[in-house]
Amino acid sequence: MPPQREWLEKDYYGVLGVSPTATDKEITRAYRKLAKQYHPDANPGSEDRFKEISAAYDVLGDETKRKEYDEIRRLGATGLGGFGGGFGGPGSQTFRIEDIGDLGDLFGGLGGIFGGGRRQRAGGPRRGADVETELHLSFEDAVRGVTASVNVAGEARCETCSGTGAAPGTTPVTCPRCNGRGFLDEPQGLFSLSQVCPECAGRGTKVEKPCPTCKGSGVTVRTRAVKVRIPPGVEDGQRIRVKGRGEAGRANGPAGDLFVTVHVTAHSLFGRRGRNLTITVPVTFPEAALGTTVSVPTLDGPVTLRIPAGTNPGKTFRVKGRGVPAHGRSGAGDLLVGVSVTVPHHLTAEQRAAVEHLAAVSDEEPRSHLGVS
Repeated sequence: MPPQREWLEKDYYGVLGVSPTATDKEITRAYRKLAKQYHPDANPGSEDRFKEISAAYDVLGDETKRKEYDEIRRLGATGLGGFGGGFGGPGSQTFRIEDIGDLGDLFGGLGGIFGGGRRQRAGGPRRGADVETELHLSFEDAVRGVTASVNVAGEARCETCSGTGAAPGTTPVTCPRCNGRGFLDEPQGLFSLSQVCPECAGRGTKVEKPCPTCKGSGVTVRTRAVKVRIPPGVEDGQRIRVKGRGEAGRANGPAGDLFVTVHVTAHSLFGRRGRNLTITVPVTFPEAALGTTVSVPTLDGPVTLRIPAGTNPGKTFRVKGRGVPAHGRSGAGDLLVGVSVTVPHHLTAEQRAAVEHLAAVSDEEPRSHLGVS
């Protein structure tokens, strides 16, 4: 059956269970779910259903084909009314023979419905679907960077045949019916309709002896471990793209990409502000008033920090280069040390006497700017 006739009869959106306004991501997600459910390896006897799902995604998963499919379905619903009321009948437009070349250009964008334009192989090499997964990291690994392994379930290139679909020791051969083009032309008077070659299903090649592992599909469904390089300073919720590690392509097409969403566990001491780390260090009132030297922890060991006399609570000090390590064009971050002043809950008689004496001799008026005493 010519592909355009099949497009008029087949509701590919219904096959995938999505609406005609579905996004590319929604279509891919629906296809992956159905392909896993009805793959012959996982569900014997579902070959026809799997082929139907693959045919629907072959069209809707390709931006150009999807536009052609939508346009052909629209024209089919209106009887080609968008072109002067159709060919013949009241209100029809008369075309001259010399206009045929222009018609070929006009309909070339519909995949060669009238023999013009560029044809695409419906069953030719097709890029694999993108895959998404999640990875949980400790705070330290996210800051320093790490190589981690994630498990990805889905279609992968068959290891037995390396994705060709042919049994070991054999290779696909050029289809003798279409001579490798993947389509046939069906004359229709002045025009011609293109149809997918039924012998090779549009691939242009035939597998004479299918691979025993993948049954000629070139892909298998399995869980595989993929190593992912996480750069230093990755933040919670960030997505890392690993090119070419998604699902395997069909007919030796390129693989999709793997997208890893990172979740970072909170640290008991440190926080993050971009490439800077933060920490709060408590000091006593005498230390804040008189000044002191304190030891501050970092991810690479403690450092010494000088607290000057008269330091107020909330004061922030910067320790250069002790934040997120440098990576690429991003320089190393800093450690931001905030100071908090501790207030004792219980005082001895001697301590209370000392504080009362300080209050008696103090001439500070910290609330004077408020207009109150």
